[in-house]
Formats: sequence, C-alpha cells, structure tokens
Amino acid sequence: MRKIKAVMLACMLVLPLMAKADGISSLKNFYDKSHAMRANFYQLVTDKQGRKIQEVYGQMQLKRPNKFRWDYNKPFEQQIISDGKQVWLYDTELAQVTVRELSKALGSSPAALLAGDDNLDKNFKLMNATRTDNLDWVIATPKDKETGFDQISLGFKDNALQEMDLVDSFGHQTKIVFSKLESNPVIDAKTFLFKPPKGVDVVGE
Repeated sequence: MRKIKAVMLACMLVLPLMAKADGISSLKNFYDKSHAMRANFYQLVTDKQGRKIQEVYGQMQLKRPNKFRWDYNKPFEQQIISDGKQVWLYDTELAQVTVRELSKALGSSPAALLAGDDNLDKNFKLMNATRTDNLDWVIATPKDKETGFDQISLGFKDNALQEMDLVDSFGHQTKIVFSKLESNPVIDAKTFLFKPPKGVDVVGE
C-alpha cells in the first residue's frame, strides 16, 4: 500500500512538469495561431554596466508575413514601419527617413522573430531557457552574425508573448515588456503604409 501511494505521489509530481509548456513550443504556437498582434510596450536599454541609456513607451502592431509597425513615443519619437517590401525608419527629431529593402533588413533580426514567416530554423538556433519569473523562455541565436544582435530571448505566458530581451554586439541589453496585448486583431492595411512627410530627408531609397 505504501508503495502504491509512493508511486501515485511520484506521478503527481512528474505530471505537472510534463504538462508545463516550454519556450520553443510557445514560440511555434505563437506562429501557428497568431497571424496578427497589437500591444503597448515599454522599452529599456542598458549598457554593459547596467546603466540606463534609453527608456521609452510605445505601441506595436504586426501582421504576418512581414508587415509591422512600431510607434515610439517621446522622448525618443520614432516610427518603424514595414509594408512587406520595404522598411521605413522615421526619426521625427532628425526629420529623416531611412528606407531599406525588407529582404536586407529582416533576415535574422528581432523583427523576423515576430513578423517573419515560420521558417525559424533557417535563421535562428532555438534553445529553451529557465528563469524565475514564471514565463516560458526561448533563446534565439541569429545564425547570421551580421545582424548586430548576439542573442534574442522571448518570454511567453499561456502561449502569449510577454517580453523580449535583446543583447546586441556592443553588449547593450534591450528589454521590451508588452501589455494590453491583442491576438489576431483586425488591422487596417493602411497601418503598414508609409509616406515620407514633406521636408524630410530620405536616405537609402
């Protein structure tokens, strides 16, 4: 009888561990079931010593494949918009727009993890990670060493994206926390179109 109880107890302890989601499966579920996303975000950039470089809030929207929009509010007001063919970066303070072909700008970039196609294994090496914050983490290491990012981590809860952590080639860390997340919202196609305002410099077009 004691042996049966011991076996039952062991099963009770093991089953929750088996049922627990992991970062890789959460990321793939995100691709399978979320074709669009809208959320507010908080972004904090720190240097190697942990000193704050930048702190900004904004809103992001995406629609796969390859359409996304990041609106950064003050004090660093910027827009990053992809229409599926080109990526536009508009810096309001500099009154300058930088435009690049999507094929050259996306690749193994962080944006590719969220808005790209589902061919993750082509551009990233994926590995599960464990933290103490009750999120399911996956580490995505770009296979292309020229992306400017050494490591990208994504944290999920119940298969919903909660946080992204990025480490660039300079050792700077960018932490992005998402809130008010909407999965598969209806997003107007005009959201991902960009027309440079009059009087701004356009670089790289």
